[in-house]
Amino acid sequence: MNYKVITALSALTVAVLAGCNHAKSPDIVANNIAATQQKADDNIANVQKDASKNNVSAIDKVDDKRKDLNNVEAKGTYDVALARAEGNHEVALEKCNAVSGDAQSKCKDMAAADYDATKADAKASEVSSKQ
Repeated sequence: MNYKVITALSALTVAVLAGCNHAKSPDIVANNIAATQQKADDNIANVQKDASKNNVSAIDKVDDKRKDLNNVEAKGTYDVALARAEGNHEVALEKCNAVSGDAQSKCKDMAAADYDATKADAKASEVSSKQ
């Protein structure tokens, strides 16, 4: 309520000062005040609308960056798991050299199966983490 009174008084003061020292009729002043208030309200609505659009745009950009970050983290986790699997596979193959014949063949087959399973788990984890 005070805002409207202050706005009305401000508009009236400007009208009086700009009117070369002669007062305008109360009807004209009231119409001018109403028109000025409507213009101000329209401007505020437009600014709020623009601000809202800007907020939505910024949120979309942040969401995109968050997805990018999540995908990079998922890829990094996969790369680490794959490197760990490769290292474990190489160690397992070296251990297989301690035996010979059929036992060595079975050992290498087991090492390969473990490696393949670990790779598949790492890939499944990466895929499920990506957006």
